[in-house]
Amino acid sequence: MISRADEISSNLDSVRSRIVHAAEGAWRDPAEITLIAVTKTYPASDAQILQKLGMTDFAENRDREGAEKSAIVPGRWHFQGQIQSNKISSIAHWADVVHSLDDPRHLRLLAAAVPEGKRLSVFIQVCLDPQPGRGGILPENLSPLAELALGQSSLRLEGLMAVAPLGEIPESAYSRLARIHIDFRQQFPSAAGLSAGMSGDFETAIEHGATHLRVGSSILGSRSDLR
Repeated sequence: MISRADEISSNLDSVRSRIVHAAEGAWRDPAEITLIAVTKTYPASDAQILQKLGMTDFAENRDREGAEKSAIVPGRWHFQGQIQSNKISSIAHWADVVHSLDDPRHLRLLAAAVPEGKRLSVFIQVCLDPQPGRGGILPENLSPLAELALGQSSLRLEGLMAVAPLGEIPESAYSRLARIHIDFRQQFPSAAGLSAGMSGDFETAIEHGATHLRVGSSILGSRSDLR
């Protein structure tokens, strides 16, 4: 029976190969793309396996899991879940990157909670699907939030993040996102990052300019319902 380490290693090799192929097909340098392993619901031991395989970037949706795993596994830890006010102080301490900022109040609270001597990288989540609960700010409201982020000495604005809407063809969603991203980069050239693409659509996201991919099940397998 294949070991868990061998299973993860094989899956990771496959994902990395797919990234290279997609990047080269889009006339992009694969080295400019950051692969982030989404470890939500998986045990810390899986993140430890990935760390031994050379992974440095890990993401969590929940503050508690992120705090626990980041204390065990060295790396660059990303928070990508919806932000709750009562979790902001904790997130500011364990996370190195936050992908889901979409609220001026949360941004100010996060900036104030960052420990002295630390600078937290942030992405602004843009809404491609104005359905309740999906998160994100409408494209026309991006500029004021970006200006606010740039004014915080404890934050580093990296760029935009988005999730393709459920039921929409990824090509359509990411084509729309690419246009938003181009306009945003022209206004904020120092924040050129684009966090987009998950297990089911990361190759399409690469074709449309994604610089950070958030991949879970393609690396770690189907998630267990037991948690």
